[in-house]
Amino acid sequence: MATKRISDEPAFVLHRYDWSETSLILDVFTRHHGRIALVAKGAKRPSSSFRPVLLPLQPLQLAFGGDAEVRTLKSAEWMGGHVMPTGEALLSGYYLNELLMQLLAREDPHPALFDVYANVVRVLASEHDEVLQAALRTFELLLLREIGFLPQLDHQTLTLAPLDEEAHYSLVPEGGLRASHEADRASLSGAQWLALQQALATGAPFTDTLRACAAVMGELKPQLRALLNYHCGVSTLRTRQMMVDLQSL
Repeated sequence: MATKRISDEPAFVLHRYDWSETSLILDVFTRHHGRIALVAKGAKRPSSSFRPVLLPLQPLQLAFGGDAEVRTLKSAEWMGGHVMPTGEALLSGYYLNELLMQLLAREDPHPALFDVYANVVRVLASEHDEVLQAALRTFELLLLREIGFLPQLDHQTLTLAPLDEEAHYSLVPEGGLRASHEADRASLSGAQWLALQQALATGAPFTDTLRACAAVMGELKPQLRALLNYHCGVSTLRTRQMMVDLQSL
């Protein structure tokens, strides 16, 4: 049987592991093939063309082949467009990568989510700190929706009752969207949840959801964090804990 070869595949490196003295194993998010594992032979050698290219949060175009669980990287080309994010934006990028590695099954394509990820990475690299948090909340919502972990936001999950625009509701891991007290900081009004649902359902969900998230970032963050931690099976993601530790210093 001929070895299957894929060329010109848009991709991002999520993580890299030492495989031998000279080679790396890569966890890669590709547009048409989802998360895959690749071996980059000789990538650690000073003379390797892979060495300056295989970096996280950089748009790449890859060629790879093989039928095994870990395929072989043939070529990698940097597609340009932006430099590596720094500071808080870099840590936020690692947080996105951890979410993808935790929540996406291997070889399960999500081309729309790939495009959202690429948009958020561009925001991170742009150094526009004023939209950083809104971009993260947007990615979290669209990721949860893509993998089927986000309930509909236009009615209560357990009762299917429509939302009252003036009442308040919270998104909780085991109960979905349910009524809460207005004094509860981790809640949004019915009108705000409806606005988020409408933004998610448009033809340009990234831009519209980014705009909707900008008005409710503080209230939305703890609810999405709890939901993501629940589905990842952890109390705190490693990159989140790193951010907290650095801020405490």
